[in-house]
Amino acid sequence: MAKFCDIIGQEHIKEHLKSAILNNRVSHAYIINGEKDAGKEFIADTFAMALQCQGHRDNPNDVEPCMECHACKQAITKNQPDIKELIHEKPGTIGVEDVRKGIVSDVFIKPYSSKWKIYIVNEAEKMSLQAQNALLKTLEEPPEYVVILLLTSNISAMLPTIISRSTILNMRPVEDKIVRKYLIERMQVPDYKADICVAFARGNIGRAKHLGMSEDFDKIKNEALRVLKYAYQMDTDDFVNTIKEINAYKLNIEDYLDILLIWYRDMLMFKATNDVDALIFKEEIRDIIERAGKNSYEGIEKIIEAIEKTKKRLKANVNFDLAIELLLLCIKEEN
Repeated sequence: MAKFCDIIGQEHIKEHLKSAILNNRVSHAYIINGEKDAGKEFIADTFAMALQCQGHRDNPNDVEPCMECHACKQAITKNQPDIKELIHEKPGTIGVEDVRKGIVSDVFIKPYSSKWKIYIVNEAEKMSLQAQNALLKTLEEPPEYVVILLLTSNISAMLPTIISRSTILNMRPVEDKIVRKYLIERMQVPDYKADICVAFARGNIGRAKHLGMSEDFDKIKNEALRVLKYAYQMDTDDFVNTIKEINAYKLNIEDYLDILLIWYRDMLMFKATNDVDALIFKEEIRDIIERAGKNSYEGIEKIIEAIEKTKKRLKANVNFDLAIELLLLCIKEEN
């Protein structure tokens, strides 16, 4: 489905786009800016479908895609000739020839069957400087029927001249209670797992959905918790083996480290309040109570700082094994 009512959160964006259609004030260029997996593509697809929907002719006050007209059915199957997604040959960059071929040389061909001709550019921050300059020429004098949707997770990578000619729609984190309700009611995720997913997602609905359905995430969580519970008992051989095991999760190291963070924040929360209901890892309460009784506030805070420092080190391409070893040493020393 691709309806405005199916967009989770982002009320400010939904209302802006619906109002633009109702009042016939559709811009020629939009930048939808937000984190990866936050739902930019779904919003763009919904807006594009709503613009092309032929059902509005019968009820101009309803801007939801009807899902039944010929244009909607074409859009659902990705066969709507006047909705075009920019294809680029290199996965890491969008080159000038991609933009020239996909947009610049195509915009002056009038729509086949619709009022609008819509171009969707996903990961627009990957456009090279030359590609952006080529697009800029189109944005300076766009045909009246053209709408260009630029989806980006890093708006600062866009030329100021492109930004100034576009309507900017910044996505906001979705409230935790809304994400939790969606996971439990729409995706049938168990309560305890939904709480963990919400904590990890930090308002990113796509990330929450991915975690809710991921078997790999459960494996990472269980392995991380095993290490946390026995880190204080580890000897040298255990350290070597643990680092090798963590290496298996190298591609998901951000998730792994976030699990450690949430565990120690739970420990800190319980130590300060004795409130079990405020914890994320409620099913691990026995171990959290035990460790909270043995760790000092300062020790827990040092470990949290060490985890954050490890994240920064890995982003700076510090040797993986060394960064993890330093973290494990800190966890052992402060336990």
